[in-house]
Amino acid sequence: MYRRWLFISAAAALVVVSLVVVLLPDHEADARHAAATPIAGTSANVPPATGSPTVSGSATTASAKPSAKSTPRTAPTATSAKPDTPQVASAGAPLAGRIRPDVTYKGVATFYDADGGGACLYDPSGDVMTGAMNSTDYESAKACGAYVSVRAANGASITVRITNECPGECAAGQIDLSAEAFAKLAAPSRGRIAITWKLVSPSTPGTMSVRYKTGSTRYWCGIQVIGHRNPVARLEVRAGSGWRQLSRADYNYFVSGDGTGCGGAIRITDIFGERLTVDGIAIRPNVVQPARVQFAKH
Repeated sequence: MYRRWLFISAAAALVVVSLVVVLLPDHEADARHAAATPIAGTSANVPPATGSPTVSGSATTASAKPSAKSTPRTAPTATSAKPDTPQVASAGAPLAGRIRPDVTYKGVATFYDADGGGACLYDPSGDVMTGAMNSTDYESAKACGAYVSVRAANGASITVRITNECPGECAAGQIDLSAEAFAKLAAPSRGRIAITWKLVSPSTPGTMSVRYKTGSTRYWCGIQVIGHRNPVARLEVRAGSGWRQLSRADYNYFVSGDGTGCGGAIRITDIFGERLTVDGIAIRPNVVQPARVQFAKH
């Protein structure tokens, strides 16, 4: 009898415990589960990382490439300019090479028998007030057509146009003048004299001309500018709705290697930034064609 009572008591206790478990509120059970299992993505109770952080590819790209606003343009693009509108330089001659206006250079003058032709590939002419610039200041034809005023120690001076290059034997600053130009400064028997010289913008050089190089076609062409008052810094040809700048060869032609722009509109810019547009220059190799424009005097 006693054993049967114990069995009944134990069974009753088991029923009570089961009822308590079944009747336990759901939210309390969930709370206990949450305390035992951290939620993914939370920072609570997560120890700080000890390794180096990993930078994503997008973050690296963004930091390596500054925005367009952080890199302002200091020179106008060819396509943004309006044809025939002079571009006023903010100061000096921003497109000048080694030879700059308002700078006096020192060197020596020698002379040779010149006819106006030479490395710049201008035609020989009756204008013998010319000079051959040393290779350093010739600067791969950038000096071609420039006018320079040359002054001797005795005060005599003469303005010459650069039509040739004086190769290795001429030091920086040296100009090999035509014999006629040298004679304006000193007796030819001197052979070599000290000089100073500077770039000038003459009053009456007439208007410019353009010539296509022998062998030019619509598939390849070389373009030369002749008779410009100020040194030419850039030559561009029409390319679609914009302009394409051509590279200048050391023989003083601007070359379009693939024919782009050959026979079309040409835009010429001097070292002061003035731009002039020339139309109607057909591909007629080795024919000097008038452009009917000229750079402003400085």
